[in-house]
This record gives sequence, C-alpha cells and structure tokens, in this order.
Amino acid sequence: MRIDAYNKISQVYQANNIQKLTKSVSASGKDKLEISSTAKDYQTAKQVLSQTPDVREDKINAIKAQMQSGTYNINMEEVASHIVDKYFEKTI
Repeated sequence: MRIDAYNKISQVYQANNIQKLTKSVSASGKDKLEISSTAKDYQTAKQVLSQTPDVREDKINAIKAQMQSGTYNINMEEVASHIVDKYFEKTI
C-alpha cells in the first residue's frame, strides 16, 4: 500500500482544506403559504365533485320504468353505428 500516493491525491482534491461556512442572513418575518386563485377554483370543483353521486338515480329509474311498461325503444341501427364508430376511434 502506497501512502504517499494517497497524500498526493488528497492534495489534488484538497481534501485536507477545511472550508469555513458563513451564516446566512435570516430573513425577517415568517414563512407563509399563498394559494393561487386557480388552485382555489380546483379545490372548490373537487369538493363539489366529491359530493356528486357517481350514478344518476333519476335517469336509471326512468329507464327502468320505461322498460317495465314496454315503452323503452331503442334504434338498433344507431346502437350498431355507435359501436362501430367507437371501435374505429380506438384502433386508429
């Protein structure tokens, strides 16, 4: 083991030099947090969405009632057209 080589390397990197740290000037006042108006709008929208139900019960109940009474009619050509359109949107 060559100790003299270690000393030369430490001189190159100046590992033996101790650097003095200076104190940073402390800022007057306290830290504060400011929320932008856009962030406040997002927060409001998020709260409203969290209170909104995922399922619209009124629509479901109306369709169920139509199905039970036999008045719920759908156009099969429109359904097929929408299925084909959605299929080609995803494959392109």
